[in-house]
Amino acid sequence: MKISRIAIRNFRRLENVEIDIEERESIFVGPNNSGKTSATAVFRCFLGGRDFRIHDFSVARMADFDAFVAVGDAGQLPKISLDLWFTIDPESIAFGRVFTLLPKLSDFTRVGIRLSYEVEDAKKLFEHYDAAYPTQEDGTRAKALSQYLVFDGNLSRHYAVRYFSLDEKPQSEGGAKIVTSKLEPDEGKRLVKHLVRVEFVDAQRNINDDDSSRSNRLSSAFAAFYQKNLEQVGPAADAHSVIDENNRQLSDHYAKQFDPLIKLIKHLGVPSINDRELRIISSLSPETALRGSTELLYVDPSRQHELPELYNGLGFKNLIYMAIQARHFHSQWVMTAENRPLCLMIFIEEPEVHLHAQVQQTFISNIWQVINQSAEAAGEPDLVPQLVVTTHSSHIMEAIDFEKVRYFQRCHITGETASSGIRNASAVRSLRAFQPEAEMIDGKLVSPSESLVFLKRYLRLTHCDLFFADAAVLVEGAVEKLLMPVMIENAAKRLRTTYLTILEVGGAYAHRFEGLLSFLHIPYLVITDLDSVMPTGYPRACRADVVGARTSNASLKKLCGQTTVADLIALSPADKQHITKDRCIAFQTDITVTDGTVQQTLRPRTLEEAIIYENFGLLRSGTLSIDITIPAHLGDAYQAVYGRIQSDSFKKTDFTMDILACAEEWTVPGYIVEGLRWLESRLCQPPTTVTTTTATAIADTVVL
Repeated sequence: MKISRIAIRNFRRLENVEIDIEERESIFVGPNNSGKTSATAVFRCFLGGRDFRIHDFSVARMADFDAFVAVGDAGQLPKISLDLWFTIDPESIAFGRVFTLLPKLSDFTRVGIRLSYEVEDAKKLFEHYDAAYPTQEDGTRAKALSQYLVFDGNLSRHYAVRYFSLDEKPQSEGGAKIVTSKLEPDEGKRLVKHLVRVEFVDAQRNINDDDSSRSNRLSSAFAAFYQKNLEQVGPAADAHSVIDENNRQLSDHYAKQFDPLIKLIKHLGVPSINDRELRIISSLSPETALRGSTELLYVDPSRQHELPELYNGLGFKNLIYMAIQARHFHSQWVMTAENRPLCLMIFIEEPEVHLHAQVQQTFISNIWQVINQSAEAAGEPDLVPQLVVTTHSSHIMEAIDFEKVRYFQRCHITGETASSGIRNASAVRSLRAFQPEAEMIDGKLVSPSESLVFLKRYLRLTHCDLFFADAAVLVEGAVEKLLMPVMIENAAKRLRTTYLTILEVGGAYAHRFEGLLSFLHIPYLVITDLDSVMPTGYPRACRADVVGARTSNASLKKLCGQTTVADLIALSPADKQHITKDRCIAFQTDITVTDGTVQQTLRPRTLEEAIIYENFGLLRSGTLSIDITIPAHLGDAYQAVYGRIQSDSFKKTDFTMDILACAEEWTVPGYIVEGLRWLESRLCQPPTTVTTTTATAIADTVVL
């Protein structure tokens, strides 16, 4: 039996979301404060024993408390709900148990239950609130109802969890209607307890070497695992008289019991061949040692030199701690003798903490190795949990299937517009639901499956940070990527405080990201080249000012719907923006070059040409160089620059390094300035007026 889908309403940022859950692992990704932790916390509140607080209600629902006071309608009081949908194999034992638990359902292969945190007695709530903060002479109260519910357990006094069974009824016009049946509180608690167990490996693991209340020592984790999961040693008659002998015996016992787990940990990648081995020993009095107290040592096997837990790295400790926790949670579930919950979910938050890239890449497979060994040792190979991993690691993303990603994105509360300011809600999108459209590219039909394969390969090969960024910038190649931080600094400083991912996609592939970026609702800027070619015959490169010149750039043809350079140049800034797709296209435009007393409009074909024409004075003075003599006549110089940049001997990267090393300030090409400022207006609040006495601090540029 597995959880297949969850629905969360009115909990923190999660105003109303549905999330599909995979049979094995689901990966929650997204920018900071996009709701990933909230999706974990709602399980902790409903199923993990944590109390709800008033601030767990969505921002949009806080006004409903005040509306209840004004109108007295109990239906206006907000509720927090969590729907759990399970799929069941009709051939499994679980099918019979569910039939016993929910005999009224019509479809036993898909079972749903709703947990709803709501008011128990609205009248009593109002009476208590009115007594605490009566109406004053001016008609106001000292505190609002939402403020009253903050104090002294008032919320838990008046709110409680109610339970409902859910049944999906197909509709004749398509879709399904959810029918709810209220359950008695005791019946609901019993049902949930039989259906699902949830466990948590928190992000704040505090794996330190001290015994403070906020620390998790590895030795303590091993001791707890021993007490609850392994065979215990019997009391030794001479333990009290021969402490050392008893400690030796207990250490031998630990070595035997922990040997399978230690061997498995060695295969996780740490300790490596150059690291010390692990050894568990007994270090306390016999009375305490017999209760399972342990100390963790790091041992050099050749020298038999032992070091205490303090002397190893945090990444090593973090990985071992997570492995022990996953094994412990699974073992406890499997060993539940009576009424074992049919489903186990383990939430692991930010496993990448302190782990180097290679270990992050293998983390998921290593954790499954730990769990599978536990299942096989218990003789229950089919009893495997579902993992939910929240992460900001692109390395973990590389190692998992594209379809297992659930993307969290900040959005506006329902009914608010983009001009409303802060995005207080979140949307969740399952990449399993993403399907590109078939499209014609240069006369060739590209199927959805081909496009999907391309996107998967690209994202895996580029360590892509797309799922953690505020916006994406799609560029031609390495030159644009190297220059981007400097161009942002010079042209759109406010973008330094945003998180951008820069994707090198070339002119032939930028449009292939259109479907994915639109699906994820990520704003993006495409910076590409005109790539002018002759109007007839074989598509040979030509100067961009050739009459009738066409573009060979597939992205421009697809995204702008134009094939000739003249038509592209004629587009206005508004024509290059697509509001619905949250996109802007930037490509070379005409540049007026002043050379002494001569002025001429030049049309660049590529970024390098655009930089030179925008900074022709630096080229003339020798500050910038392309390793040729620049003709005196501006028209001849135009042809010489074009020819040099098109030549095979021109090194774009060397040219880029010369620009970066340039002592004088250089001008960013206008088309890039236009695109970056569109992105700046899209992501940043309008600049505020600051007085001279106000201290200001500008964050460093962050480009992922």
